[in-house]
Amino acid sequence: MASHRKPRPTGTRVAGIRTPALATAALTSVALLSQTADATPSDDGRPSLEEVEKKVDDLYRQAGSATEKYNAAKEKTAKQRKRVDRLLDDVAQRTQKLNEAREELGSFASAQYRTGAAVPETATFLLADSPQDYFDQNQLMSRLTGRQKDAVDDYVAQQSETMKKRREATESLETLTESQKDLKTAKATVQKKLATARELLSELTAEEKARLAAIEKKKQQEAARKAAELAKQQEAAERERQEREREEAARQESGAGSGTGTDTGTGTGTGTTEPSAPDASYGTKAEKALAFARAQIGKPYVWGATGPGSYDCSGLTQAAWKAADVSLPRTTYDQVNAGTTVPVSQAQPGDLVFFYDDLSHVGLYIGNGMMIHAPKPGAYVREESIYYDGEGSIHSVVRPA
Repeated sequence: MASHRKPRPTGTRVAGIRTPALATAALTSVALLSQTADATPSDDGRPSLEEVEKKVDDLYRQAGSATEKYNAAKEKTAKQRKRVDRLLDDVAQRTQKLNEAREELGSFASAQYRTGAAVPETATFLLADSPQDYFDQNQLMSRLTGRQKDAVDDYVAQQSETMKKRREATESLETLTESQKDLKTAKATVQKKLATARELLSELTAEEKARLAAIEKKKQQEAARKAAELAKQQEAAERERQEREREEAARQESGAGSGTGTDTGTGTGTGTTEPSAPDASYGTKAEKALAFARAQIGKPYVWGATGPGSYDCSGLTQAAWKAADVSLPRTTYDQVNAGTTVPVSQAQPGDLVFFYDDLSHVGLYIGNGMMIHAPKPGAYVREESIYYDGEGSIHSVVRPA
């Protein structure tokens, strides 16, 4: 899926990844962390860091949106191509049957010619633009034997159905052509946006890149801190859940479960009803999905890719869960509806973490506030904090199975 709408930090292996994602993610923080002379255009006419940051951010957002449109158009085109192929095969078969019916009527015409009977009517019928119209004429019907009548009926039926299927095939081909145009347009849009972003980033000076790298490191440290904080909260919540279960079991064993006024449903004060913990079958499937995702770490992000050599974000999550025999839709827009939404605080390994209001990115939660994801063009599949682009970037968490 996939898609990425906002600059992302490059994770824990920054030193080995020299990509637009590194500079872009860092650029996102410049306006927030630095109010310097860089906010104004330089004397040589070059854009300021703030201007570059905003432009690159916009370009990556547009590229992310175009990537999702590309994925959707590609999927639609593939389905439409299959439909067109089926219709064309059907038309070919029906045309063959129509030809066979025409040949049978021709044999009747030849026989009538040899006997000198009804040649004008039969010949005219075969040459008529609309056999059904001539078929309705009583003088022809009165001259046809029962077998000939059946042949005429079959011919007319075959001709009508073949014409219908040809119209369907023509309409499907037109739809396919439009889908292919959409696919081509989306692809060109992605390529153009990414090329422009890379060009802007390539014009940064070595000093600017160094400053951005420092900001990037600081962002990563904050993301790691938030992930550790979430891990502690989840661990504490799990201990409380287990303790409640032990207390409930003890009450049942002692026969004291008549309701003493102790409300065990107060939870941790999150204000939401806790969903039941995933059952064992979910855990087994999630382990398979995570094992697959871990095996992809280090492979490059390529927009529109679904493996095995490269992935985009939703292509990775789709492939990971496919390894666990769970079918997910292709795009982030559809994957978000392919399961049960749970609070971030209750995310479990295997859950899908979606980002941004436009759902342009998704990762696979692995626990302790971390995920495996395919970040964006120029980066690689990696483990990273779900807070890599700030807490506000998280849209929702979905349990797919």
